[in-house]
Amino acid sequence: MARLTPMIQQYLEIKEKYPDCILFYRMGDFYEMFFEDAVCASKALEITLTSRRKGLDESVPLCGVPYHAADTYLARLLKRGYRVAICEQVEDPSQAKGIVRRCVTRVVTPGTALDPESLPEKGNLYLAALSSNARETYGLAHLDFSTGEFRTTQLARGEDVLDELGRLSPSELLLSEAFLEENGLNRKLNDYLAENEGRVAVSHPAEWAFEYEQAEKALCQHFGVENLAGFGLEGYPEAVRAAGAILQYLIDTQTRGISDSPAVEVGGAEPIALDQPLSHITDLTYYSSRDYMVLDECTQRNLEMVRTLRDGKTHGSLFGLIDHTITSMGARLLLKWLLYPLLDPARINLRLDAVELAVREHALRLDLRDLFSRVRDLERLAGKVSTRSANARDLLAVKDSLKSIPLIRRKLEGLEPALFQETCQSLDEMPDIAALLDNSIADDPPAVLHEGGLIKQGFNPEIDDLTAMRRDLRTYIARMEALERQHTGISSLKVGYNKVFGYYLEVTKPHLELVPKNYIRKQTLVNAERYITPELKEMEAKILGAEERMTALNYKLFCQVREQVAREADRLKANAAQLARLDCILSLSELAARKGYSRPVVDGREAIQIKAGRHPVIEAMNPGERFVPNDVYLDTENQQILIITGPNMAGKSTVLRQTALIVIMAQMGSFVPADEARVGMVDRVFTRVGAADILVRGMSTFMVEMTESANILRYATRKSLILLDEIGRGTSTFDGLSIAWAVAEYLHDHPEKHAKTMFATHYHELVDLAETKPRVKNYNIACKEWGDQIIFLRKLKPGGTSRSYGIQVARLAGLPQEVIDRAKEILSNLETVEHDPAGQPTLAHSRKSGEEKPGPKQLGFLSGAPDPLTEQIKRDLKKIDPDRLTPLEALKILANLRKKITED
Repeated sequence: MARLTPMIQQYLEIKEKYPDCILFYRMGDFYEMFFEDAVCASKALEITLTSRRKGLDESVPLCGVPYHAADTYLARLLKRGYRVAICEQVEDPSQAKGIVRRCVTRVVTPGTALDPESLPEKGNLYLAALSSNARETYGLAHLDFSTGEFRTTQLARGEDVLDELGRLSPSELLLSEAFLEENGLNRKLNDYLAENEGRVAVSHPAEWAFEYEQAEKALCQHFGVENLAGFGLEGYPEAVRAAGAILQYLIDTQTRGISDSPAVEVGGAEPIALDQPLSHITDLTYYSSRDYMVLDECTQRNLEMVRTLRDGKTHGSLFGLIDHTITSMGARLLLKWLLYPLLDPARINLRLDAVELAVREHALRLDLRDLFSRVRDLERLAGKVSTRSANARDLLAVKDSLKSIPLIRRKLEGLEPALFQETCQSLDEMPDIAALLDNSIADDPPAVLHEGGLIKQGFNPEIDDLTAMRRDLRTYIARMEALERQHTGISSLKVGYNKVFGYYLEVTKPHLELVPKNYIRKQTLVNAERYITPELKEMEAKILGAEERMTALNYKLFCQVREQVAREADRLKANAAQLARLDCILSLSELAARKGYSRPVVDGREAIQIKAGRHPVIEAMNPGERFVPNDVYLDTENQQILIITGPNMAGKSTVLRQTALIVIMAQMGSFVPADEARVGMVDRVFTRVGAADILVRGMSTFMVEMTESANILRYATRKSLILLDEIGRGTSTFDGLSIAWAVAEYLHDHPEKHAKTMFATHYHELVDLAETKPRVKNYNIACKEWGDQIIFLRKLKPGGTSRSYGIQVARLAGLPQEVIDRAKEILSNLETVEHDPAGQPTLAHSRKSGEEKPGPKQLGFLSGAPDPLTEQIKRDLKKIDPDRLTPLEALKILANLRKKITED
């Protein structure tokens, strides 16, 4: 160590405390990285790797990034899974004795990023924590560090935990090591993490951070309370443990090693108050998942609610369609409304009343949306102000937002919907803060805070005086230039300035003989010489002194203004909540007005009745083609299960999905794509749609089908909506048919289920269920045959069908005609009889071969000499009463008979 440079010694001492992080070590205008950090960062960021001796025998690898562009590089490292420790200079280099003092001001992790490059504009970036003290009780807390939103809940089942994680999509999940080793959720959670590898980072805080006493103490100290009763957390120990673990993690990563310095500049020159990095976290909310419809990750994916199955993008999803919000905070809230549909008809109708008025009052809606175009992301701005990381442009955005509030309130006055009345009464115009910002912050301030130009003229007399002095001195220098030209006779003489030499007099070489003796040469150029004079340097000292004083005073006054705004951050947050909600209402009303959607009737009954319903996304993505609407009726008393048959591509899956989307939209408070819709409360939407091998779990297509089906049968209630599309197709025909039949029977017969179910299938045998199960009804998607062609009518009508028209669909897909002809021949063989008289599969027959394969002859039941096998089969058949057989029992008997024959 004695041979190392002081700077490298300091670097290594700091790095030792953060071995799991890449250390961004501030040196002037760069963040430098050394040793292994430099090697890793240079590869991840694709920047040049260099080296220096630094007192060692071997060169030290190093690389660096400009501090003003750190956000971009930081985001790229976080996406690669790295954690980054930001090490700042915490004293003025001009006043430092020896090496400048530095410390780590915060550790940036995937769940605590604040840079714009990492934050999704229309979504939240969540840090989540999961705890469990008892096998079947879990705590789950989540926090958006950019806004301070902090929520926690307690769940009774591991499946509920996975459902909630699927809705939150956290960027980072905090788990104790013991949780993964001992908990009953272990396997399923590992499956979730494996499927989301690269999207969810896992961190392991110390075990003691999850202890109840420590968690309660940390939360009480942070919020300045004696107990957590006021947060509704009494009786929810696991929720407390999870929330406490998040807070302790933030204390460790955002405040560890912080000095008593008032502020430092961090990435993008935004100062962070080192003593208040968590000051924007001012509340903790307990919520219950029982207040919302459950939409697990599988359902979100199958219904393409947030992202498409094709490319994972928002465009083409339901959220992409309904999002007409103006502000980012409104878009984030709308996404929450979509993923957390309500179960309370009164709350739903409050939203629908407001949407209905905004749809009807076209001019009002347009005026309000125009006013919202001036509102910024007040939610995140409040967070930046609270942490004292807002720059002057952020404060201007706050001012612009506040200026719109009086105009918005005026538009809402006297409107009847309760939600509009509440918003009007709750919005705080904050005239004191609006006036302060209007008077203090310059109209076009720089992005950085140490270049001056932050404070508006007229706010502070000293700044005004310094500005006038600087202007007068610059006028004097311009006058000096004219006088020197006249005095020397050098017409090309000019006064210039640069940061190295300050002010200077420049004379081109053809006029050097005219230079006076009192000029002092300072710099030689190719075509000119630069000089200074005592008078010029005196003026320079006055100008630069005024500049330095004015810059310092600008920053000081700006910090004072920002501090005043920060003290009112809770008022800003309250306004942000009201404005975001109003933005959501306006977005839903704009959607309804543009698309011609209707208001649903939402009540506490269990029936779902939809007239002329349409799939919102498919209709919007194909504007040139008329979408064929369909009626759907489901209840728990008479029409519980719909068996839907019909050709491939006819639209069975579309009808299933549009029914679920209409229900979800209605319960989030939106108008729906239907002529009429009456929706009773649905507590959960289950989907078993499509199938694919999940390699990370080692699960086949059929295993995925059965796992999802088991989940449905276990947790469905009579208030659930179930969509089953081609269940059982991942295995043999008999097995699949048997399973499909048994599933439908179970949902019909189980006294605690009776869930409303739409069952699309190619197993036409399932239509026979309607003959024995009173709440099972058959429907089919109509089509029209024209010669050897098929025309899809897309219309859902009563009754079953016995054909799938697969060969016609194959022709439409472009299969060669030879394949089509052979498929038709095989189908004819299958439809005639399964085996020929010789016992050979008839599907193997071909007119082209003209051959008959030898094989065992068919058993003779009516003639010929009896044999033991024939006699045994006769005895078995005599025991059977066909009138009492169910179709499934008949299939089993047939399979057993076939097995006996083939084994013989």
